[in-house]
Amino acid sequence: MNNQYQLQWFPGHMAKTRRMIQDNLKLVDVVIELVDARIPISSRNPEVDKIINKKPRILVLNKADMADANITQKWLTYFQSQKVTAISANSQSGNGLSKKLLNAIEVVLADKFKRDEARGIKRHAVKMMVLGIPNVGKSSFINRISGRAVAKTGDRPGITQSKQWIRIAGKFELLDTPGILWPKFESESVARKIAFTGGIKDEIIDVETLAYELLDYLKAQYFSNLREKYSLSENDCELDKYELLEVIGKKRGCIISGGEVDLFRAANIVLSDFRAAKLGKITLEAPNA
Repeated sequence: MNNQYQLQWFPGHMAKTRRMIQDNLKLVDVVIELVDARIPISSRNPEVDKIINKKPRILVLNKADMADANITQKWLTYFQSQKVTAISANSQSGNGLSKKLLNAIEVVLADKFKRDEARGIKRHAVKMMVLGIPNVGKSSFINRISGRAVAKTGDRPGITQSKQWIRIAGKFELLDTPGILWPKFESESVARKIAFTGGIKDEIIDVETLAYELLDYLKAQYFSNLREKYSLSENDCELDKYELLEVIGKKRGCIISGGEVDLFRAANIVLSDFRAAKLGKITLEAPNA
């Protein structure tokens, strides 16, 4: 694996978060696991399966408004085939999100509701724990569900620093938790995709290398998006990733003394445009791909 991804991913606060999740799991009825719809597999923390064990779970493909809609639908079909209850979500607009979540809760907690009803136990507010790696949009999701700004939001990892219970209209009680990464990435591809989407702080990643690798993928899968955003020509499709970043840098005016391109600045532009969906709706991985 490239050394740029061999970093210390499990500092003290991550271990603390894991213990907090384990300690509070018994207090909730269902786990809401948020992933990034652009990288539904790479943004799933493999540690979550071990931590929550057989606790009922709903998988939410968040940021669906930024992802390729056709591929998102394929992912939902795939997870259904794997017996995983999954929904897509646009936490920015929130269109239909509450209804989708309520329907999913009825599915995953059907047995519990039947048992409680048979015992004469009145249905209480469903207690949910929201989990996800940094920057998958947990806070935006919670704010949309609650209908108010109760959780801090931002486009960088590490916004949520501690757990907090959030009560919502008597229907839900949400336990928000800090984002948690796993001890180490076994796959360079996974680390790279998480870095593309902003789940790893840019300060500890070589942004130029990251931009080259992102451009390499986009050139192959979404060149029309690049062409439209950066006014590229058809011939630019033949350029390699290094030449492509240079061309984009020139078109964006990233010129330094001597007429050279400021590749660092150009790389940041490409990454920022992708993360803000200014390059269009893009997904970085597909089922069985």
